[in-house]
Amino acid sequence: MRIPEFLVETWLNPRVEECRYNFGSSCVQAFTVGELLQFVGMDEGAFLEEVRDMSLHYGHFFGLPRLLEALSKLYENVAPDMVLTVHGGTGANNAVITELTDVSGNVVAIVPNYQQHYDIPASLGAEVRKLVLREENGWLPDLDELAKLVDAKTCLITLSNPNNPTGTLIDRAMMTEICKMADRVGAYVLSDEIYRGLGDAYTASVVDVYERGIATCSTSKVFSMAGTRVGWIVARDKATHDRLENRRSFDTICCGVFDELITAIALEHAEKILARSTKIVAENRAILDKWLEGQPLLRCKNKSYSSTAFVSYDSRAIPMSATELGTDMLKRAGILVCHGDCFDVPHSFRMGYGYVEPAVLEEGLGVMGDYFAKLKKIGGKR
Repeated sequence: MRIPEFLVETWLNPRVEECRYNFGSSCVQAFTVGELLQFVGMDEGAFLEEVRDMSLHYGHFFGLPRLLEALSKLYENVAPDMVLTVHGGTGANNAVITELTDVSGNVVAIVPNYQQHYDIPASLGAEVRKLVLREENGWLPDLDELAKLVDAKTCLITLSNPNNPTGTLIDRAMMTEICKMADRVGAYVLSDEIYRGLGDAYTASVVDVYERGIATCSTSKVFSMAGTRVGWIVARDKATHDRLENRRSFDTICCGVFDELITAIALEHAEKILARSTKIVAENRAILDKWLEGQPLLRCKNKSYSSTAFVSYDSRAIPMSATELGTDMLKRAGILVCHGDCFDVPHSFRMGYGYVEPAVLEEGLGVMGDYFAKLKKIGGKR
């Protein structure tokens, strides 16, 4: 099996250390271990005592029970035995897609999306049918177009919700309609929900509305703990859960004992952490929105339910590809963004605004504004 270059990762990862302003990261400001323990009200001495006596043998093969209990409470009517822990959100997506893709059938991928969702099934030999989201539709799927792509050979519909990179949210009603299409042909729906949980209201998961809906998530984005590398899969259907549990044995065995413990401690206070993340993202988004009002070459009109903004630029005023713009912005302004070619969307870039402190965001936006003002002055040519 041959897999294409993973564009987001090969673009961002080598450049993180060289940038002055990291707007490429889509995580919310990370905790230190001490900050997390203080935030959830756990005594550091008690934590160190628990870690000191921890066995470094294999952990719990299907997930630390304490963690599975905490994870189940993030959903409606999900029991701990419906949850599997794996290595990160990428591990979760890889396990689901690899196990459930029928190479004699087709996978319908709603794009733009994280590249795993369409290039893994394609590399396995399945036909991939893409439903391309459009800016004029608010980056939401056209259900009539989707219905034309789904047929008796569709084994899986894949999406991210909130969407990566645009941040748009498929609400419960629209998710239900998508799941009805899947149900008519017996297909699964994989929803990558790594940005789920920001905001004051409960965001419906695919597992809330569909028996064959499968949710993947991790601690990386809204829980501010990407370094734990803990991801999870939620599957209501017992037979599907058992298949994924078997697949997990091939690529995970179990997660790290320290990682699962500190994640359990954190997610027992999930509501408090999500409230923190929501506050950080809302305050920084207000700063970004105000700045965007003064940027004639840029537009970003849709509401984001994630920690990122997907910004389009005027290709007539800036006759550069997204890759060229991202490269030039890093070189001349020290600003790292995730250019739109990583998502096959030209003349755009994804900008993370939850990772940095407000003062750093304002400073970086000032530098970015100067950069675009100079581009406008010289006609966007370098």
